[in-house]
Amino acid sequence: MKEVILRIKGLQMSEQVGEDDIEFITEAQLYERNGAVYLIYDESELSGVPGCKTRLRMRNSQMQLKRFGEHAGDGSEILFEKGKRFNGVYDTPFGPIEMEVLTNRLENTLSAEGHGQIDIDYDICLKGLVEGRNRINISLVEPEKQEPLQ
Repeated sequence: MKEVILRIKGLQMSEQVGEDDIEFITEAQLYERNGAVYLIYDESELSGVPGCKTRLRMRNSQMQLKRFGEHAGDGSEILFEKGKRFNGVYDTPFGPIEMEVLTNRLENTLSAEGHGQIDIDYDICLKGLVEGRNRINISLVEPEKQEPLQ
């Protein structure tokens, strides 16, 4: 297991809320197991799910996002694969919400050695609440370019 620093940038676009972008830097664990590369990190207040851990599992052309912890209910899971729809339930502190995700683009150059990034562009529908488009970029911060954690 390797300790790394992640820079996570997100952009949410919807008619209901307009555009909202976030960026945060966090520590993570990176490792490889059974042909998949994993990243595990703690969520922050900015993401709206403090007290949760997020695990990303990248294998071939798909990525699974799974959350565990205090504000994740029974756990939330999303499977991203270009051109495919994922139907599931998104657990929130206010209860479960039906969710549908269509992945428009997924580019993963992340390696177990600690190089690369992940770019995801997807449409999301949280039944009865919001429909929109999201973009996420997760990149590893090189040691010489790391900013102090706050």
